[in-house]
Amino acid sequence: MSAPYKTHYFEDLTVGQRETLMKTVMDDDVIAFADLSGDRNPVHLSDHFARKTRFGERIVHGLYTASLISTVIGMYLPGPGAVYMSQTLNFKGPVKIGDVINVVVEVVELTEKGRRVRLHCECLVDGKVVLDGEALVMAPTRNPTPRPAAKAEA
Repeated sequence: MSAPYKTHYFEDLTVGQRETLMKTVMDDDVIAFADLSGDRNPVHLSDHFARKTRFGERIVHGLYTASLISTVIGMYLPGPGAVYMSQTLNFKGPVKIGDVINVVVEVVELTEKGRRVRLHCECLVDGKVVLDGEALVMAPTRNPTPRPAAKAEA
């Protein structure tokens, strides 16, 4: 993605339309997410602790990976003005520091009433799905209905 954002209005969306984002997860990202979220589980932050787990090394917060889906929805598809209604997440494998996450979001259904957009969401590392799910969002419209002006009180 070269532009800082892209808005797709409901009227312009089509089933099958997709956007992708690639992100290399760095150690600083994991530390910053732990600070922001308060999730300081040592499996994310301690090499010593993580070596003793089934993963054998530190792993990235699952919700950090999921937050990249939010990046695509909020910045590219549909983009600014999109409002999350719901999101399902199925965690299928670990993401490790240094992994490149490829996020794919695809329009699978459009419902005119309420400008609802159902999106299939996947996060892949080395071509393997590590997270998938579905999002329901309200897309912005090209032709917003003006709200009646509020009555001034005397």
